[in-house]
Amino acid sequence: ELVRQGEALKRTEQMVDKMDQDLKTSQKHINSIKSVWGGLVNYFKAKPPESKPEQNGTPEYYANSRLKEAMMSSKEQESKYQESHPNLRKLDNSGFDFSKAELVSSVQRDSYPKNQHLRAYHQKIDNNLDEMSSGLSRLKNLALGLQTEIEEQDDMLDRLTKKVETLDVNIKSTDKKVRQL
Repeated sequence: ELVRQGEALKRTEQMVDKMDQDLKTSQKHINSIKSVWGGLVNYFKAKPPESKPEQNGTPEYYANSRLKEAMMSSKEQESKYQESHPNLRKLDNSGFDFSKAELVSSVQRDSYPKNQHLRAYHQKIDNNLDEMSSGLSRLKNLALGLQTEIEEQDDMLDRLTKKVETLDVNIKSTDKKVRQL
């Protein structure tokens, strides 16, 4: 949603820039109509560079890299989680797989109780904690990416506000000149 809003802000900023350019052209025409001297000045003045029209009306907008990375890693972790989660996939067996408990290194084996059922239970808890940790890490990265994107869009909004205020003053001035004609 933030990426979509960023694209909309970028399009709005480009439209405001185009309006400003059109207003300058209108000002030249008004000066030409007002007097012969204004027409001569406009004739010899350099023309402003024309901006290229956007392809398909959609300007390119790129979300910040931090948000993109967070979104990509989040999608990867989510797909891995869904593949391994017992409620999100069908399991061939209904119980805990004790063969995995035997693959534990001797260092980790010493840290678990001697009872095989307790050891399996502790490993299951550790695996759940690892999943929670990776989920929290994913959420943290997403939050940091969102924060960066919001800050960039806030700067864009400030820039856009200044442009719109300047454009509003120029439009009122031009309107006043047209009414005087």
